[in-house]
Amino acid sequence: MTKADVRAVVLRARRLTSPEQRRAEADALAGHLPALVNAGDTVCAYVPVGSEPGSPAMLDALAGLGARILLPVALEDSTGTPLPLQWGEYRAGGLVDARFGLREPAPPWLGVDAIASASVVLVPALAVDLTGVRLGRGAGFYDRSLGHADPAARLIAVVRDDELVDWLPGAEHDVPMTDALVPGRGLVRLG
Repeated sequence: MTKADVRAVVLRARRLTSPEQRRAEADALAGHLPALVNAGDTVCAYVPVGSEPGSPAMLDALAGLGARILLPVALEDSTGTPLPLQWGEYRAGGLVDARFGLREPAPPWLGVDAIASASVVLVPALAVDLTGVRLGRGAGFYDRSLGHADPAARLIAVVRDDELVDWLPGAEHDVPMTDALVPGRGLVRLG
């Protein structure tokens, strides 16, 4: 299967997932966070949109653990090419509507290199395989950004249980994930 084929299958399955199942999975994901984060850690996270695993409540759970939370800001250049993500600090109640249906922190934003301060980077994904190949939506925002992360940081793809698969087609520019976070099994080491 091609990346486009896998994307179509995963997105179809996500659309068929009931709201109750999504909430249960989001609660399970939030329940695994204390095993990943210590007080004082910087965590790059994201605000799930649509059928993405997780919930905005995960951000509050991270804050409750004493983490500093950075959220991505997706920008494009004048030709519409995605740029590496900028980052903004999460403040409860401080998210604003943004392009692509996203919710982002209000300015001022930190630069591209803010990701280097994170010990944990929670990465949205459509699927991830056991070797760490991550399948995103295809725009390339994270592919352009993850190379700026601290080499010692845990790069964790957040997916549903059935989205952790044996194999995915990869590309030379793909940055491998170190772990997957899934509702049923929690943190799964990859690679």
